Amino acid sequence: MLDVVDLFKEQGTRDELGIGAIRDAFADLLFPGTGTVQTRARYFLFVPWIYRDLEQRQVPSAKIASEARKVEVALIEALVRSHRGSREGVIGVEARAALRRLPSNIYWLGLATWKIRLTHGSQEQFHRALDRYYRIVTPPRRRAEETDAPATILPNWHTGLPDAPGSFPAKANFTLRRSEADYLRERIMASVPDSLLAFLVDQGREEDAADYPWLHPQWRQFPAAIREQLEHGRNFSEAIHGAALLYNFLLAEKSAKKELMKIYQADLKDWAESMSARAGELTGWDRKRFWAIVSSNPNIRISTPTHHFVTSWLDLALSPAIADHIKSHDPARKLIQNREESLKGNLARLNNRDALRLWNGAAGTGRLDYRWRQAKTIVADILAGQKGSHA
Repeated sequence: MLDVVDLFKEQGTRDELGIGAIRDAFADLLFPGTGTVQTRARYFLFVPWIYRDLEQRQVPSAKIASEARKVEVALIEALVRSHRGSREGVIGVEARAALRRLPSNIYWLGLATWKIRLTHGSQEQFHRALDRYYRIVTPPRRRAEETDAPATILPNWHTGLPDAPGSFPAKANFTLRRSEADYLRERIMASVPDSLLAFLVDQGREEDAADYPWLHPQWRQFPAAIREQLEHGRNFSEAIHGAALLYNFLLAEKSAKKELMKIYQADLKDWAESMSARAGELTGWDRKRFWAIVSSNPNIRISTPTHHFVTSWLDLALSPAIADHIKSHDPARKLIQNREESLKGNLARLNNRDALRLWNGAAGTGRLDYRWRQAKTIVADILAGQKGSHA
């Protein structure tokens, strides 16, 4: 899993307190089809191009996984060569031939969400079904008097998928041709039209960049429903950040690392001040509506313990008197400790010296951005491609 580890070097990506389902609920609403280890937009074409070629050659089910793997591993070298040795965005660049999680696996769900992949099920199920697919699309020769047309079957890939360049995969690169960028934009607009992702590929500006989607300069142009999602997402991101900071402060305290204690004490102070600065919005935060938005995703289930933990933390975090002194607030400290115990059992760092020794000083300290970092790169690729060449 070296490629995944490389993409997760930022410790802020870890879900130490078990709030990943809420994070994913907002991410799926705002940027459907994206994933935390996706890198560049053209992988949404690389993967179907590879499989479509293998299907046209009718590579059997027993060999499809190994044959696809060969091409995906070769793709790593091709991308590095095409970008003059740059590794940025190349999935598997560290592991190379030892790559375990292939781009096809990383983009598999997204391809279905954008309706580029038309088959249902997992990648393994897709592989197993190919032999039967070949038999249906290429039936045996019929007698002259048999005029019935062969049974129709849904193609595995969207029929509008652009053709791969003749040099693919040997000279693959991340630069989208205009026709490819237009195709990805069309797929997003058709499959997830009410998302922020769709707005940005349709009306976004390539030069716009912000650290968080709620700070985007086109905020006022966003549809009302998207602005509402972002407002609730921002409130949660900023409030729950204090829980991550307190957790790391407790780890530093437990391991007697005074310098780290000072750092997290300062971070908690900054967090409390930021909460105070937004007291007006946070005081009026409709938390029932927040939970309704989270629950609107049928694929997301929030467990009762997670709901209780988040509700209890928000009660504390939204109280200015408590937030200002949260590092020494016993109920807040106990809440964090109990949450870790419930998630990790005997491996909870706050109770297990061996587990504590594996702490590197920062665990899940980044603020939630709901896959914004990945999404804005994909959007930028598409916007740039729309200005490019048709060739």
